[in-house]
Formats: sequence, C-alpha cells, structure tokens
Amino acid sequence: MVKLGVNVDHVATVRQARKTDEPDPVVAAIMSELAGADGIVAHLRGDRRHIQDRDLLLLREVVRTHLNLEMAASEAMVKIALDLKPDMVTLVPEEPNEVTTEGGLNVLQSYQTLSETIPPLRDEGIVVSLFVDPDVNQIKAAAKLRADYVEIHTGLYAEAKDASEELAELEKIQDVAAVAAKLGFGVSAGHGLTYQNVRPIAEIKEVEELNIGHTIVSRAIMAGMEQAVREMISLIR
Repeated sequence: MVKLGVNVDHVATVRQARKTDEPDPVVAAIMSELAGADGIVAHLRGDRRHIQDRDLLLLREVVRTHLNLEMAASEAMVKIALDLKPDMVTLVPEEPNEVTTEGGLNVLQSYQTLSETIPPLRDEGIVVSLFVDPDVNQIKAAAKLRADYVEIHTGLYAEAKDASEELAELEKIQDVAAVAAKLGFGVSAGHGLTYQNVRPIAEIKEVEELNIGHTIVSRAIMAGMEQAVREMISLIR
C-alpha cells in the first residue's frame, strides 16, 4: 500500500504572506494525520520563507506518524537535524532565488559534501533520503553514499506538455525506481504531483511513499484539510 506524506510548507507560505500566526502548519499536520496521512513533511529553508524553526519544534512534539525534514546539505542544517531528531531527513538542492525546488540533487557533483553530511545523521538513527532526478547515474552514485532512501523527482513528469512526453517521463521514473530498489534503497517520489496526475506514479510497484504538498493545500483551501487528504489517499490506494 502506497503511503502518503503530506507536505505542510504551503500552509506556512500563506501565513508568512502576512507575517501573522495563521494558518498554522502544525494544525494542518495534526488534521492530516487525523485524515489518515502516513507522515508529515516540512522543508526548513535557509531563508525561512515558509516553515520556521518554531514550527519544526512543535511538529516534533505533535507528529505521531513520521516526520520528514527536507533540508539542504549544509553544516547549519545538519546541526538543527541532530538537535531535532526527525524520523527522516531528505537532502534537497536549494537555490536562493528559486520559487520551489527546481530539480534533484546532483549527487555526482555534491558527492564530497554528501559523504560528510550523511554519516552523522545516520549515526543518530535518522533515516536519510536523497532527492534525485530520474537518472540512473545519479542513483548509482547515491548507492555509494549509504543513504537509506531516494525520493525520485517527478517534476518533469508533472510539467509534461502532452501525453507522449508524460509517458516518456513516467517510463524514466519507472526504470529508475526499479534500479533503486535493486540497489537496496527504499523508494519514494514527489514534486508537482496533483489529483489529476498522481495515479500512474502511485501504481509503480517500487514506490513506497508519495510526498505531496501544494495540490493538497490548494484543495484544502476549498474543501478543508481533512477532506483534501482523504481524497488524495483514495486516489493513490
């Protein structure tokens, strides 16, 4: 059964637009769990544009399923993770001027940094995932780093302009998921997935979990958080 990790970043985005105290991503996380979510995802960015340190501390206290902290592979973020001890850390690329994460980690290029970042996290019992593009060479490089999971970036699939392009990107994801599983990784996927395009990804047998945020929060504005999460769970299962 495919699991659902709900990313609550965009609840915080709405809050930070007015620099106020609502809506609260912590409340959104609680409601997501009540609706059946298997985990909560939050990205603490260096610029703190949405999730704040306060949010993480409270999420660690209240999340009863699985807390996945997305973060850059920086010394400052590693220190935060070691203090917080989330269940999982997902290492992602991060650029100051991007609207959202624009692609997967270049594991080959960042190999030395990642080789220094991963061991202290795993030594503390934190599961480590790498957010990567559907590229076999990146997966093979990741295998040498002793990460536990890879999360396959589904952005190009989600942005496909027509059915043939979508199918080509889907096949890349399927192939990479199979390679990753053979190399011993747990496999998750996410980025740009919506109620309209999620099912083919959920049907990939190696994919254990989907991490989805923006489309659920968008739906929640209209229908409520619990209803939005339940609808997504119904689709992927």
